[in-house]
Amino acid sequence: MALTGIQIFKLLPKTNCGECGVPTCLAFAMNLAAGKAELTRCPHVTAEASAELAEASAPPIRPLTIGTGDRAVKVGGETVLFRHEKRFENPTALAMLISDTIADSELAAKLERAKNLIYERVGLTLRPELLALKCQSGDAAKFAALVDKVARGSDFSLILMSDNPDVLAAGLKACADRRPLLYAATPENADKVAALAKEAGCPVAAKAPGIEELGNLTEKLTQAGIKDIVIDSSSRKVKDVFADQVHIRMSALVKKFRPLGFPTIVFACEMADNPMKEALVAALAVAKYGAIVVLSDFQGESLFPLLVARMNLFTDPQRPLATTEGIYEIGNPNENSPVLLTSNFSLTYFLVSGEIENSKVPSYLLVKDTEGLSVMTAWAAGKFVADAIAPFVKKSGIADKVKHRKLIIPGYIASESGGLEEELADWQVQVGPREGAHIPAYLKAWKDA
Repeated sequence: MALTGIQIFKLLPKTNCGECGVPTCLAFAMNLAAGKAELTRCPHVTAEASAELAEASAPPIRPLTIGTGDRAVKVGGETVLFRHEKRFENPTALAMLISDTIADSELAAKLERAKNLIYERVGLTLRPELLALKCQSGDAAKFAALVDKVARGSDFSLILMSDNPDVLAAGLKACADRRPLLYAATPENADKVAALAKEAGCPVAAKAPGIEELGNLTEKLTQAGIKDIVIDSSSRKVKDVFADQVHIRMSALVKKFRPLGFPTIVFACEMADNPMKEALVAALAVAKYGAIVVLSDFQGESLFPLLVARMNLFTDPQRPLATTEGIYEIGNPNENSPVLLTSNFSLTYFLVSGEIENSKVPSYLLVKDTEGLSVMTAWAAGKFVADAIAPFVKKSGIADKVKHRKLIIPGYIASESGGLEEELADWQVQVGPREGAHIPAYLKAWKDA
C-alpha cells in the first residue's frame, strides 16, 4: 500500500542535509509520496528503512523486465485502473508466435518482416517487441534449434513456451544471455520451472485454470524465491479474458491482493480464426490491462493500428507529446532558404514539417519549446510571445545559417509581429498562414518573390 508523505518522513534520517536536491527531509518525503523523486537520492537512509519503504511503496502490479540491452521489455508497474487517474506506466508488449514446426523459409520470412515493421509517428518509434517461441513438436532438440536460429537472427526479446521443464531448459541453453520469459509454470510443474528460472535469473509465466488457482500458484512461486512473474488465467474466450483482466487488475489495485499483483499475458492468437478478428481481440487486451499480447503473426495492416492505439493509451495525459527545441533542416536548405517558426507540440511540428516537405521548398524550421503546447494554447499561456521567442531566435544559431533576416511566424500569433520586430531589430518578421495546408502555396510564393 502506498505511504503518505508523513509516513515516509518518519523513516527518513531527518538530517535536512539537502543532498537529495531539496532543502528538507519533509519536502523529500512529499516528493517520494508523489512519485517525483527516488529513494536512492537520499545518501543517509538506513538499509532497514530502505527495505521497508521499497516494500511498502512497490507498485500494486509488480514491474519486471524481459530480455537485456536496448531491446529489453519492461511490463507491469501499473498503479491505476484508468488512464485519466494518473497514467499507464509500461506499454503492452506485442509478441509474434513462432512454432518449432515452422519451415526454415517461412521462419526467415517472418523474422525479416518483424524486423522491418518499424514506424515513426509524432516523433516516436513504434515497433513490436517480442517473439514467442513454442514447442509444438515435443522434441527438445528441435525446439533448441529454433531458439538458436531466432536468437542469432534477431534482436527481439524472447518468450520460451512449453509445459515441459526439460524442453524449456534446452531452449534456455540456446539463449542463456537473453533473459527470456519462461512460459509456463503450472500447478503440475511449478517446482521444476521455478528451479530453472531461479538458476537462470529469468522471469516466469504462471498458468493455472482460474483466478483462485492462479493466486495459489503465484504464492507458491513467490515462496520459492521467484519474484518476476507474468500470469495467465488460461481463459481463451473473449468474454472470459475481459472479465479476468478486470478482476486481476481490481484485485491488485483496489483490494491490494498481492498474489494477483503481476502483469498478465493474453493469447489473442488462440481466440480468433482470422487476422482482423485477432487484431480486435488484441486491441481489447491492450485497452484492458494485458501486459503482453501474443499474435499469430505481424502484418502491417493490423499491427500499425495496434501500435498507434497503444501509443495513445500509454502516453501521459498530463504531458503533451513534445518535439525537442532547435533548428530542423527540411529538404537540404541553404543560406537563401526561408525560416519558419512553430511550437514544439509534436502534432503541430509534424503537420508543419510535412507541409514544408510537400512544398518542395527547402526550409529551416525553428521549433520553440512551449512545454508541448500548440501555437494558440502556448500563445494564450504566454509561452509563445515576443519576449520568449526573441531570445530563442538569437540563441538558436539560425543567423549563422542564412544571409537574409526574414522570420516567418504562424498566422495565429500575428499580433506578436510588432513586438518581435522590436526585440529582433535585424530581422523582418513576416506573418505566415494560419492553417498548415496553406504553407506550400505560401512558400512557393515566398521563393518566387
